[in-house]
Amino acid sequence: MAEPAFSLCVYCGSRPGENPAFAQAAQAVGQWIGSHGGQLVYGGGRGGLMGTVAEATRLAGGRVVGVIPQALVDKELANRLCDELHIVQTMHERKALMAERSDAFVALPGGIGTFEELFEVWTWRQLGYHNKPVGLLNVAGYYDALMAFLQTSVASGFMGEWQMDLMVTATNTDELLRLLVQSAGPDQAPVPLRTVI
Repeated sequence: MAEPAFSLCVYCGSRPGENPAFAQAAQAVGQWIGSHGGQLVYGGGRGGLMGTVAEATRLAGGRVVGVIPQALVDKELANRLCDELHIVQTMHERKALMAERSDAFVALPGGIGTFEELFEVWTWRQLGYHNKPVGLLNVAGYYDALMAFLQTSVASGFMGEWQMDLMVTATNTDELLRLLVQSAGPDQAPVPLRTVI
């Protein structure tokens, strides 16, 4: 199999959510990765949006790399259809390995785990631990309230607009993923992300 054209890390819910648009977006993201010769890096689960994006990537001909803690494997939540399934001991190891294996990051709708992963790689970029693109796919207005709150943080003096500019937000899947992949490249300095945790 040819070397993937890029590796995109996708953060998203382990549940499908109530709005069918969420699963449709996950399907579209996986389809886009696979049809563009890419590789999905994700949390290794088989349920919810995570399972949807992984299956769509695989069916579209892309590679799937899952990273999952042993505790979740023990609960039989691992996706055994991954091309690579890395079983780690802690969430810290999981996130660090996912970051190392990725050229760019995108968050879809999800819960606190998704929020935490997104904010961590965004923070790492702010601190200069990496210079990889970070994106947020705002499906069906899911992140509208979060974006409004972040602007409140800027207005209150706890963040600057330059920090907001480090994360690309869009509602169009193709537009966002194309921008993230084009922004990633060989000029991105390799960073030992394991030293961050």
